[in-house]
Order: sequence, then C-alpha cells, then structure tokens
Amino acid sequence: MSPIVHCVRHAQGVHNLSHASHHLPDPDLTPLGEEQARELAASFSSSRNIQLILASPLRRTIQTALLAFPGMQVVAWPDLQEASDLICDTGSDLLNIKAEFEKSPVDLSLVEPGWHIKQGKWAPVAARLLERAQSARQWLSQRPEKEIVVVSHGCFLHFLTNDWVNAVNSHATGWTNTEFRSFTFAHEEEKTPALCETIESRERRGLGPVSPTEKQQLELQQTTLETWIKWGVILA
Repeated sequence: MSPIVHCVRHAQGVHNLSHASHHLPDPDLTPLGEEQARELAASFSSSRNIQLILASPLRRTIQTALLAFPGMQVVAWPDLQEASDLICDTGSDLLNIKAEFEKSPVDLSLVEPGWHIKQGKWAPVAARLLERAQSARQWLSQRPEKEIVVVSHGCFLHFLTNDWVNAVNSHATGWTNTEFRSFTFAHEEEKTPALCETIESRERRGLGPVSPTEKQQLELQQTTLETWIKWGVILA
C-alpha cells in the first residue's frame, strides 16, 4: 500500500523578503521563518505516524524540517530541489552541507557530489522538471512507510503534485511558506502513480472536495509553463 505524503513548502527564507535578495546563495531562514517552522509541528496531529522526513538539500528546507520535527532524522533528497537556476535556488556543495549539518540528524547518503549543478537531470528545463517530478512520484509510491513528509519549494511543488492552480502570480507559486497539503496515490492501469490531494487537506485549505479534472490541470500546466518560460523562471 502506497504511503500518505504530506508536501510542505519551506518556511520564509531571506530571499523571500524581496526580489533584490534573489542573488543570495542558498539563503537561510529568516527569524520569522524559524518561528514558522517551529509552529508547523503543531499542524501535524498525526506526527507520531510519520516514518520518513525528506527535504531538499538546500539550507532553508533542511532547516525547516529540523525545526518542525525536532529529534527526528531528516533525509536530504536532491530530487526535491527547486526548479529554477536562480542563485537563491541553487544549493551548496556537498562538502559544505556536511560541514554545516554534521551535528544535526541529517542523512546525506542520497546526495551526490555535483547535485547542485543545474545541468542534466537538474536542469531548469520544463521537460527535465516534468521527468524529475514523475520519477520522484514513482519512488515515493514504492516506499514502505505509512506517512512521509516532503519539504520542498514553491515552484517545484507544482511539478511534484501536478497541481497547477494559482501557480501564475508574482511569486511563481500558489504555495505559501510552511503550507502543507496531504496526498494519497492513485494507481491507474498503464499510468504512472499520481498524487491526489485528500478531502481533509482540501477542506483545510477552504476548498471543496472535488479537485480539478486531469484535463483542467493539463491546461493549467501548459499556461503555467509558458508563463514561467516567458518570465525566465524556467527554460523551454
């Protein structure tokens, strides 16, 4: 049986304060972001059922996971890194990450040298991002854990969840800082696993129980990708 996946956007980072801060490399959380991350723990009433915490290896996502789930191991997973190649969305060298988090319960075994170089699988290209998201869903669907937390980024979470509602705005994401949504997997014959937001999660966001259809999401995806390419968020 596939796990329940709780997708979380990281807490407020320094780069979220202004567009001028986007030149900062792999920025930290702000003091408000640290507070948001600590408060996030109270949002998970079923935290005792969480058996795996995955986070993008960028500093703000690891920091969010450590503060939100104190004492629990965080597994850094490069597949969750942000979509764009902005300086603020580019991670640090593996040796630097190891040095910074060596005294924290962070598992870096899935992080390979060069993971932060935005080429090949990690390129900020629409087709590569769609492939990375599909591969990540496949991997998650096969995990043995009952509940998994995934801490990622506003833009890539649209790719991962394949939910494109409200993705076109000045922030290039419909996810707020520390927002989390819960999903189960749908397995249809001859199709790759798809994430389906639970009714409880939609109600938590003030939405009705019926999600947009696959056709509607595909139309939203096309519009979003065309817009993000035009804005320079990702490449064609």
